[in-house]
Amino acid sequence: MKSHTQVAVIGGGVVGCSVLYHLTKAGWKDVVLIERDQLTSGSTWHAAGGFHTLNGDPNVAKLQGYTIGLYDELEKISGQSCGLHRSGGLMLADTHERMEWLKMAHARARYLGLETELLTAKEAQDLFPLMEAKHFVGAMLDKADGNLDPSGTTHAYAKSARINGAEIYLKTRVTELKARKDGGWDVITNQGNIRAEHVVNCGGLWAREVGRMVGIELPVLAMEHMYLVTDEMPEVVAFNKARGHELPHAIDFKAEIYMRQERSGMVLGTYEKDCRPWQPRQTPWDFGTELLEPDLDRIAPSLELGHKHFPAMAKAGIKRIINGPFTFSPDGNPLVGPVQGLKNFWCACAVMAGFSQGGGVGLALSQWMVNGDPGFDVWAMDIARFGEWATRSYTNEKVRENYSRRFSIRFPNEELPAARPQQTTSLYDVMIAQGAVMGDSWGLETPLWFAPKGVEPKDIVSFHRSNDFKHVKAECLGVRNGVGVTEIANFAKYEFKGPGAEAFLSRLMTNKMPRTGRLILTPMLNPEGKLIGDFTIAKAQPDKNGDERFLMWGSSQAQKYHMRWFEKHLPADGSVAVHRFDMGLVGLSIAGPKSRELLQRLTDEDVSNTAFKFMDHRAMDIANLPAMINRVTYTGDLGYEIWVAPEYQRRLFLAIQEAGRDLGLINFGMRALLSLRLEKNFPTWYRELRPIYGPFEAGLDRFIDLTKNDFIGREAAMKEKESGGKLRRVTMVVDAADADVLGDEPIWHKGQVVGWVTSGGYGHYVDKSLAQGYVPRVLAGDTGAHAFEIEILGDRRKATIVAEPLFDPEAKRMRA
Repeated sequence: MKSHTQVAVIGGGVVGCSVLYHLTKAGWKDVVLIERDQLTSGSTWHAAGGFHTLNGDPNVAKLQGYTIGLYDELEKISGQSCGLHRSGGLMLADTHERMEWLKMAHARARYLGLETELLTAKEAQDLFPLMEAKHFVGAMLDKADGNLDPSGTTHAYAKSARINGAEIYLKTRVTELKARKDGGWDVITNQGNIRAEHVVNCGGLWAREVGRMVGIELPVLAMEHMYLVTDEMPEVVAFNKARGHELPHAIDFKAEIYMRQERSGMVLGTYEKDCRPWQPRQTPWDFGTELLEPDLDRIAPSLELGHKHFPAMAKAGIKRIINGPFTFSPDGNPLVGPVQGLKNFWCACAVMAGFSQGGGVGLALSQWMVNGDPGFDVWAMDIARFGEWATRSYTNEKVRENYSRRFSIRFPNEELPAARPQQTTSLYDVMIAQGAVMGDSWGLETPLWFAPKGVEPKDIVSFHRSNDFKHVKAECLGVRNGVGVTEIANFAKYEFKGPGAEAFLSRLMTNKMPRTGRLILTPMLNPEGKLIGDFTIAKAQPDKNGDERFLMWGSSQAQKYHMRWFEKHLPADGSVAVHRFDMGLVGLSIAGPKSRELLQRLTDEDVSNTAFKFMDHRAMDIANLPAMINRVTYTGDLGYEIWVAPEYQRRLFLAIQEAGRDLGLINFGMRALLSLRLEKNFPTWYRELRPIYGPFEAGLDRFIDLTKNDFIGREAAMKEKESGGKLRRVTMVVDAADADVLGDEPIWHKGQVVGWVTSGGYGHYVDKSLAQGYVPRVLAGDTGAHAFEIEILGDRRKATIVAEPLFDPEAKRMRA
């Protein structure tokens, strides 16, 4: 064993071998893989081996497409067969709602360059005669789907990595990881020790245990998964003889089963409702190539329905049953990237679809390590998307829910119940009593909308406008015509202090820092000039030591993502300290033309427009409570954010309600807030603002000060401004029927897909269906009526770019 290496990859499954190979491909040759047993032992060896491109996140789907296209390259490099069967795959819809979901998936595939086709049930039956067409309403064909040999594919990765210079140590168990002062790691094993500059946790079933070696509890859990292999089936033999090729894969969402051909029989696997975690506390180190005891009774409901839908399967003999564990995260996507708070420690685990995603995970992580950026938008896989609230027991509940719903529709207005409520503010019970319908926002219960008295506070889930529509409209009109209050505890909140605070923030942010008592809005870029953050920053009064102090607000979803970036760039001299408040600072926002009158009733300070200007920040007493006030709101209206310690929030809310009673004060939730921001063309993080867009493409020109110091990404931003960039963020009015855009729909122009929707919904005050998205810059000026179309649930709806916000285009209201 070497005494030193640049990277130590822990774990010899398909993901670890992919990471190893991609590191060598990216130019890092001094890399090793450490495996406690043999390659593939754990989960990889017993996998069913299917691969597909479909994923709820288009950016993950792109990486799955990359993975599938990689296998031919691996075979050529390694000389090792991957056992590829590119048979295509059918997804079978049994209901109108499932068919709508497939239409949405088919539309996304258009702009991803994936080859899919919508079919009738009869057309699907012609491709897959084992099915009874009468049980289905339609299907989608994905020609890229197929299956492979798990062992052969893993060894193809490993051999390719070895050819490129990597080393692999088998029968070598890592027993301890010790952080070094130089930022590296001492990797302690039963075969000797090795000093590594970087460590990558690809531990699979043992990812939690490897994480615990460095003091973290990763949100990952193994689940038992069963599939069976049939004896030879005459129907399969006849099909092969008649058609000259294999049967395609098939997914029956209703029966919760997947099927594919295996020799002259079939493989059938289930994602059953009655699912079972495996080793929820501790994975035994001596587990390797064992299988678990099958339990056909548990999957009997799926088998019974499958036999009804596919009668030939009921007559087939069972050759063997496989029950083995494999890992999930709470939302089913991988955990990839650097771990916040640890230097040079990386993760690539919870990759439950290893043969669909393993190549993309290896590519993204290797580029992240070598180049400082994954080169793709990998937010849906970023380990930073989970906070401290994702405990082991929380993970257990959410993974079981995710597994049991693997083939269930997730509607856009559906809030899943497992492990909730996890975090609440002091207003939770008050708001529930006032009709709040709650949603999960980064583990925090957040009001979505408020049901009036006599209306059940519950969503009717749908892809169309639902039962909340008229109530959200009432909230929007209540704000625009009077005043409303909403909770904003789900924002991210930070404090930066110290003699170097202003210089540090100026280096990270594109805008000039504010004067004391003022606010600024600013993006944050990576070195390639792409958007990695969007913040409101206030310069507060100095602390008692006279040190500079800045307060900052951003997206709650990205708190750990952003803390990771801040910590990476903190000066070594200790001149800057950063603090993440999390739930240590909470708030309420009041907005609407009567909001100033309401605020004045709560304080003896002068809050007139002369004394308290737009974009001012001030500490003052509100309802006898110490508070910080920002004169800004995401509604784009006159309004204020009021921030207090959590012990004051309940009294503040009740005082606001009492003071605003005769002003017609209404509660409004997150759905109304997002509708109001659409009317102002405001972008939002994760949708319009992501690391695949530049600031000028996103229309953030006024927040980019290219004359100030050399902020990160400045050179790339200057080039983008000079060239104009490739894309432009636009807002469109859509000729929608009873369904509005949700995000990720294709945008058409003259019969061609030219862009995609990032977010949208209904603008209740302007009374129009709205969408934001990106189109080529050269087309962004085409503001002709119905120059574009947006595909909604399979129907292309006319759309028109609007150059100005439909509400208050001159921003007179919020500056009044």
